[in-house]
Amino acid sequence: MKNKSFQIIFKEIGNLTSLLGYILIVPAIVGILYSEWYSVVGFISAAFITFGLGKSVYFVFKEAFEPQYMHGYVIAALAWLIMTAMGGLPLFIISHITPMEVMQSFIPAGFNYSSSLLYFQHPVHCLFESMSAFTTTGLTMAVHEPSVGKTVLFYRSFAQWIGGAGFIVMALALIKQGSGRSLKLLYRSESTGINLRTKVMDTARAIWKSYAIITGITVLYLIAGTWIILPDYPLADNIFDAVNHAMSGLSSGGFSTLDDSIAGYNSETMEYLHLLPMIFGSFSLPFYFRIFYKGRISELWRDVQTRSLLWCFLWGSIALSLLLMYSGAVPEPFREGIFQYISAISTTGWQTSDIHGWDNKSFLFIIFGAMFIGGAWGGTVGGIKIYRAVFIQKGIRWQIKRSFVSSNTIRTLKFDGRTMLPDEINAELASAAIFIILFFLILMGSTFVSTFFIPENFTFFDALFESAAAQSTAGLSVGITEPGMNPIVEIIYIFQMWAGRLEIFPVLALFRFAFLGANPKVN
Repeated sequence: MKNKSFQIIFKEIGNLTSLLGYILIVPAIVGILYSEWYSVVGFISAAFITFGLGKSVYFVFKEAFEPQYMHGYVIAALAWLIMTAMGGLPLFIISHITPMEVMQSFIPAGFNYSSSLLYFQHPVHCLFESMSAFTTTGLTMAVHEPSVGKTVLFYRSFAQWIGGAGFIVMALALIKQGSGRSLKLLYRSESTGINLRTKVMDTARAIWKSYAIITGITVLYLIAGTWIILPDYPLADNIFDAVNHAMSGLSSGGFSTLDDSIAGYNSETMEYLHLLPMIFGSFSLPFYFRIFYKGRISELWRDVQTRSLLWCFLWGSIALSLLLMYSGAVPEPFREGIFQYISAISTTGWQTSDIHGWDNKSFLFIIFGAMFIGGAWGGTVGGIKIYRAVFIQKGIRWQIKRSFVSSNTIRTLKFDGRTMLPDEINAELASAAIFIILFFLILMGSTFVSTFFIPENFTFFDALFESAAAQSTAGLSVGITEPGMNPIVEIIYIFQMWAGRLEIFPVLALFRFAFLGANPKVN
């Protein structure tokens, strides 16, 4: 049975990998526009290799059966691992074929440093960057982002945009065949399983259409806002920044075209301008579907996740700002507190503050009061999701109130438009609790191990922050993540980004399959 499962899994992975080959052509088109010919060659070469490998694997196993329930999680976990490995291939090729003088030409005038393309000559750095991109994390090996060229900058943001709504969901939106059962299994393995339409392919297409619409709106918003705030900013750079920041903001990815993220604009107003893409990116994609296609404007206050996030943005920003003000750690506590809290809870990762210099109270608050929670379930965010956090809170109150009524009384719980019976409540509470416990255990285990391999000038709290940023796919950094980091720590963060994006269970299912097969014997 394991051999048959192996064939089923690799047939689907081959199909998905070949689709990645098409995706890698898009940055090559951008490279042509900017005359970055070595980057064009790198992406086209990687596209042909990826497409050829995917199709070869697919044809070898094309006679395999359709996936069963037990295969969905394994396909999702392994597909994401292989795709991110192949996603790092163009970075590896470009870094080796681009002459030094061409690399150095990417560095902005007036600056004197080496191009960050050199770091991608190391294959693990390529895997790290690709994993960070597709999982929408935002931690990076590109120390000076502008020095990698426009093509690679676009690719990083584009990969985050693809990964935000889900690579498998995108594949389902594009494919023309497959049984409804197998498509549904693949859809549920990567996404929340929220059905917007009767057919899975229609749901996937509805998600991507909504995602594209809000992205287009955000691009126009950023172009207009930047033109008003910084009228002397070159129009070509404005458009390029807007496209990239719209993709990385809405995907809650956080990559930037600037050397110091959004702080590179040196404008408080520009920071406030970029709050909106992060807020938009924290909401669920089904929420946008109901807004755009159903015309339900009331979702803004009726949807429990959206309403809860809006309250979190308000009170969390105030709380962090007050903590920073009390500690005296930063010169402008409200400016930095508002931006960094919204960046953290939306798991975007745009950074305007030297977080390494914060006090421990502010540190712990942004970890557990923002990154650990994350945005909406069904969105592009990481963390445990606001849905689980709110449900756990309501479930605890339900359990307490239940202890004051008769055992014969059936006490229900109204949540997110549903009236839930006790058995359903207990089942969802158990599921949420198990996920949160696993999330916390992996976070603390990764933090503990990484403390042995980080520089001495970083503390346990620094290690905890960086691990939380990786696992919640928030991408904020205290400085541990850099090309000279210990390879063991780099691999730990790669694992955390992978597990965090897929919500742990597919990764555990893959390990179970690898050691026990699809149907292990139960004693």
